[in-house]
Amino acid sequence: MKPQNKFTQSQIDRIVEMAWEDRTPFEAIEYQFGIKEAQVRKIMRSEMKKSSFAMWRERVSGRKTKHDVSSKSIRFKSPNHKG
Repeated sequence: MKPQNKFTQSQIDRIVEMAWEDRTPFEAIEYQFGIKEAQVRKIMRSEMKKSSFAMWRERVSGRKTKHDVSSKSIRFKSPNHKG
């Protein structure tokens, strides 16, 4: 089963948009859509041209802002946010 089968095209478009944004961590995508980084990669691979996917993977690999745990940013966090 392809991962995008459980999502509408509108949801897939939003996942791709969020994944493409540098400051949106994978954890935010997981919180909103219930999918892990590996599933996001599968969706990105199936929705993008091969060259665009390769460029995206190179850009986000090891990027601290794409992983909420290592991000020191307080952007989008409420004062009650733990962790």
